[in-house]
Amino acid sequence: MNFKPSALTLALGLALFPAAQQAVEIDKIELPDMGDSSGTLITPAQEQELGAAFFRSLHSQITISQDPETQQYIQSIGQRLATNSDTPGYPFHFFVVMENQINAFAGPGGYIGVNSGLILTTEAESELASVMAHEVAHVTQRHLYRAFEAASRLSIPTAAATLAAILLGTQSPALGQAALMAIQAGSVQFQIDFTRENEAEADRVGMQTLASSHYDPRSMPTFFERLQQSSRYYGQDVPEFLRTHPVTTSRISDTRGRAETYPYKQYPDSLGYQLTKAKLRVITATDIASAGKYFQSRLTQGTEEQRTVARYGMGLAQLHAQKFNEAEAIFQQLIHDHPNQPQYAAALARTLLEAKQYPEALDLYQKAVQRFPNNDAIKLEYITSLLKAGKAESARKNLLALTPKTQQKPMYLQLLAQIHSDLDQPAESHRYLAEYYYTTGQTRDAILHIKLAQKSKGLNFYLSSILNERLNFFMNEEEEARRR
Repeated sequence: MNFKPSALTLALGLALFPAAQQAVEIDKIELPDMGDSSGTLITPAQEQELGAAFFRSLHSQITISQDPETQQYIQSIGQRLATNSDTPGYPFHFFVVMENQINAFAGPGGYIGVNSGLILTTEAESELASVMAHEVAHVTQRHLYRAFEAASRLSIPTAAATLAAILLGTQSPALGQAALMAIQAGSVQFQIDFTRENEAEADRVGMQTLASSHYDPRSMPTFFERLQQSSRYYGQDVPEFLRTHPVTTSRISDTRGRAETYPYKQYPDSLGYQLTKAKLRVITATDIASAGKYFQSRLTQGTEEQRTVARYGMGLAQLHAQKFNEAEAIFQQLIHDHPNQPQYAAALARTLLEAKQYPEALDLYQKAVQRFPNNDAIKLEYITSLLKAGKAESARKNLLALTPKTQQKPMYLQLLAQIHSDLDQPAESHRYLAEYYYTTGQTRDAILHIKLAQKSKGLNFYLSSILNERLNFFMNEEEEARRR
């Protein structure tokens, strides 16, 4: 399937999506014409196909969080915003990019990424929601598609890879340069230019969504203002988005004026927001001892809830340092004090699992699944623990009971492949490994595993047909990649 390409003044960067300055000229890059503001030149199916291909390309180049709890949290806040947007039925996908840079972006098909660095920079949940609402507005107002002008023809895989390359350029100039050269061999030039009108509209519509979702509208100008004030301390290391998309006094004034039209009230942070930040701080720490000291210094500060979050962070730091006894003691106390908080139950079970106390870990996970039946993050960890304990059939039954949304995640395919391997079903194991690699943008590895599946003994006609169809599909995509 081909689109009619164009010169793009792309919304891919948005207000918090900086264009990188690279050795390869990306001032004028051509991208596919996917339609006008009315959406008449691209069907919803084509849009979703492009979005899925875009997401696969991202997986192959940058680190996207696969942590079930982090995924569950960012999806929950994103879905809350999407439900209260002006297109509540749009199939958004929210994910966390494990990068320290302050950044967020929207891609085709409603794929919205938020950097871990941005989450950790926010001081309130409403600030995080304000950035995400801004990105949602760029999608709902179809800013991505208004920017296209007809120029040439690109296939969906090439268009998706090109979009991903632009994103890579904002995360890492070196990666972006290499990706663009790999796609177009330097023969095509791109233009990235997001208009002030688009930004103003995204701020306005995003604030409406923010307020409708019961987040603080004042958080948007507050966050912008703090970024502006902090920029003078960066020296030569100013985040790229502050260079290319400055947070101006006028923009702060405009958003503050709109925010003041809403009644003032308190908007407390959810515990999920605080716990997610604590977990990300530990996961992204280059020095786990420093992370431990950070939480240690906060054990006696702030509100009771904030002190509890600090204890949780301390426990995670001890677990990361493989100090299992210390971590277990902290999580045991947290569960005693807060028996209805799923993150604490999961953390204790995870500690026992990593300490290779498999029976005890399985017992805790099973009880947690029963106590929190709608929590797929805990179910995924439980399935992983069942596999480590050699209980593949039980893992399979639990995996098939996950929600359809969770079954779309790469981790689902990876677990399914492991289950079939443990059940001595190599053809199915290689089949699902192939799907996992394809989903994460590794088409060559997908082809390899399909071929390995085809060499397995005892293939029936049904499975052979599936493998043949998928091999042809993967090889066609790989051939397309070589022609870029």
